[in-house]
Amino acid sequence: MKLNLKSIKETAWWRERGYQLPEYDIEKVRANTLARPEWVHFGAGNIFRAFLGAVDQRLLNQGLVDTGISVFEGFDTEIIEKAYRPFDNLSVGVTLIGTGSVKKEVIASVAESLTIADDARMEEIFTSASLKMASFTITEKGYSVAFAKADAQGRPEDAKGLMGYLTQLLLKRYRSGALPVALVSMDNCSHNGEKLQNAVMYVAGSWLENGYVDEGFIGYLKEKVSFPWSMIDKITPRPDSNVMSLLEKDGFEDAGLIVTSRNTYTSAFVNAEEKEYLVIEDAFPNGRVPLDKAGIYFTDRETVEKVERMKVTTCLNPLHTCLAVFGCLLDYDTIWKEMNDSDLKKLVYRIGYQEGLPVVTDPGIMKPETFLEEVLTARLPNCFLPDTPQRIATDTSQKLSIRFGETIKEYIKRGMDLSSLKGIVLVEAGWLRYLMGVNDAGKEMAVSPDPRLEEMKTRLDGVRFGDNSKADDILPGILSDESIFGVDLMKIGLGKSVIHMFKQMNDGAGQVRRAISEIE
Repeated sequence: MKLNLKSIKETAWWRERGYQLPEYDIEKVRANTLARPEWVHFGAGNIFRAFLGAVDQRLLNQGLVDTGISVFEGFDTEIIEKAYRPFDNLSVGVTLIGTGSVKKEVIASVAESLTIADDARMEEIFTSASLKMASFTITEKGYSVAFAKADAQGRPEDAKGLMGYLTQLLLKRYRSGALPVALVSMDNCSHNGEKLQNAVMYVAGSWLENGYVDEGFIGYLKEKVSFPWSMIDKITPRPDSNVMSLLEKDGFEDAGLIVTSRNTYTSAFVNAEEKEYLVIEDAFPNGRVPLDKAGIYFTDRETVEKVERMKVTTCLNPLHTCLAVFGCLLDYDTIWKEMNDSDLKKLVYRIGYQEGLPVVTDPGIMKPETFLEEVLTARLPNCFLPDTPQRIATDTSQKLSIRFGETIKEYIKRGMDLSSLKGIVLVEAGWLRYLMGVNDAGKEMAVSPDPRLEEMKTRLDGVRFGDNSKADDILPGILSDESIFGVDLMKIGLGKSVIHMFKQMNDGAGQVRRAISEIE
């Protein structure tokens, strides 16, 4: 069986193999969407299909909406050409449950898939009074002002980059009656709505300076266009070979891996974990899609910030970084396997429960204890999620200040005992040990990309695996760097403990394991 609009009419075949099918008239939904679009999404990657596409499908199944999503891809158009249109914009969503079972669903909520070649349709969408929301999953780099510079200096009609093109579409919406709309970044980065707003306002401001737009356009962006903040969390790895095999055994013929020339890994199916969170600031000037009826939270900006802080500084990201650093050193290839390691499991439980929870930010709309428990008992141990410590170890120098530095600051602020942060101190020392590029067996290992990697190698020059003779001279200068750790570890008294643990782990083969096992 192949995946297309004709094949899914053979409902018995799909249902006999455990696939859920859309419970609405697909053709009618697509016609409605063409006539009065309500939701356009930028970024056709896996997180969109696995999460947002599935959310809209739930709304359609319940009859709560009667239009689908128009998806636009501006970075890698091959995703549209190879993973959407050949399958009539359908996809198979595979939910990977920690017990080893799966849920399979044919998702049809994408009404149309578009690229820059479909500019006329994009203009039609953005000049429609019905449009309520444009959402985004384009990665943090997609909002870079630096990438928008060329468009900002040129004419609106010549804009080719995503932020420039978006601002051009907003200009057309302004000229079509100054229609309100919400622009909702759903990327996994801090203050995502602010990043999107800054990029749009930068382009628009430059156009104003160069005489291409009037003051009214700037006023429109400030008064009738909202940029809600959000927090999103759902692990959506690239298509997994085990899932491919499972689908192929069903007789599903379109489960092959698609790799684009931009190195995007996709397929006619998308696999993701079961747990998912999306919290959005409730700021929708043209009405909102009822996402709250499908498990999404609408709240105020302060609460969005608190949820993000809870996740990033305590309940998920610090644990991920801990497993990344030590997973590399102990030669693990997946995160879930680390959770079967009693020493590592004990360490992340300590960092989460004993060291993090006492100062966790409580957002009010969800319990940090529940979130943490799901992370430790269901999400990180999920054997279906092939996430690697090597991937998560990328850019660690950019992560330590938030993931651990904020907890340290809270301990200082509350006058709490810093010496109790043994797990966090071990991770800080573990990262320095990781930078040696030698695993715990004493063998050379690859170090993941990091913008400060070459700088760190230079600063650590003189410290060698198995030779700590210069550690006491070199490490204090590094540990005093607040731009890395968020605090001056030497000044607050934790530096000596970090140096001690580093020297222990760098003393020879097997010493990383020993240090982890000795944490109480």
